[in-house]
Amino acid sequence: MPRIVTRALAALIGLAAATFAGAAPPEQPEPRAVVERAVAAHGGAVWLDPGTLELSGTATFYDPATGAVRSTADDYRMWRTFEEGRTASHEASGKVRIVAKSGGKVIFEVGYDGATTWTERGIMPKPEADAYWASNFGFGIIRSALEDGFALHNAPPRDIGGRFARIVRIVDPKGQQTLFGFDAESGFVTYMAFDTPRGFHERLYGDFVRLESGWVQARRVTLLYDGIMANTVFWRETRVGTPLDPALFTPPRER
Repeated sequence: MPRIVTRALAALIGLAAATFAGAAPPEQPEPRAVVERAVAAHGGAVWLDPGTLELSGTATFYDPATGAVRSTADDYRMWRTFEEGRTASHEASGKVRIVAKSGGKVIFEVGYDGATTWTERGIMPKPEADAYWASNFGFGIIRSALEDGFALHNAPPRDIGGRFARIVRIVDPKGQQTLFGFDAESGFVTYMAFDTPRGFHERLYGDFVRLESGWVQARRVTLLYDGIMANTVFWRETRVGTPLDPALFTPPRER
């Protein structure tokens, strides 16, 4: 190739590279618009105010020191009632009960009736309970994120599970922060993260299904602390808005 052509080609390549490097990145949508789209994508009004939620499936728990499977729950269930007007991201709210069983034997159980937390071993002291829920409660705050008193901020977008995701930082009225990742194509929540007493907590959501009501449920949820996978839950059945027996949330000493 003649030298003059080679120089011209090199100049064109250099110009293209400089133009690309100096090009402005694509503008991000406003964080409120990202959250509004997610609410609509997940079911709209029914997702914002479901009343109750009942999930059942299986779960696998890992030993953080060895990476080996520590236990497998072939019967994993959660019952949930929701508190309207929630303003605290990482504090217990509403009512919840989770039971993990293997071969009919309880691996663990935890519940909260709105005031008292208990496990299969009995009532949990409040300081311990507050730390426990601070390490686990977080997803539901997105249902309040569009209300007054909350601040929404864009964070740099990133790849989540091989797909481009928008990241929004939700700050509640108390200043507690939670990162949410939204799939850019579907609008679904595929990621959540926040600081906890147990370490930096992340969740990855996938395998979404839409119910007849319009509710969209992630059937695969993976939990990590400080980058180490703690467990993965596989939800098989989802019920939304159905009446729940109040006895489900009654502490053991009162049953």
